[in-house]
Amino acid sequence: MTSAFIMYAVAAILAGIGMGLLLALRRPQGPARIYIYRMAGIMALAAAIVLGFSATALRQWSAGV
Repeated sequence: MTSAFIMYAVAAILAGIGMGLLLALRRPQGPARIYIYRMAGIMALAAAIVLGFSATALRQWSAGV
């Protein structure tokens, strides 16, 4: 059960990093930095979503629901 909460915590950290990178694009940036921030931000958010779904499935599976 604690592994699911660890997964939620890591997902929250990844979501924060991803949102931070994407929000940094509001300031003027060079084209290379825009590409890197956009790619890394979207990948971090995608990882957070997948990890969150996995944590939910693990929690439900371990509870026997």
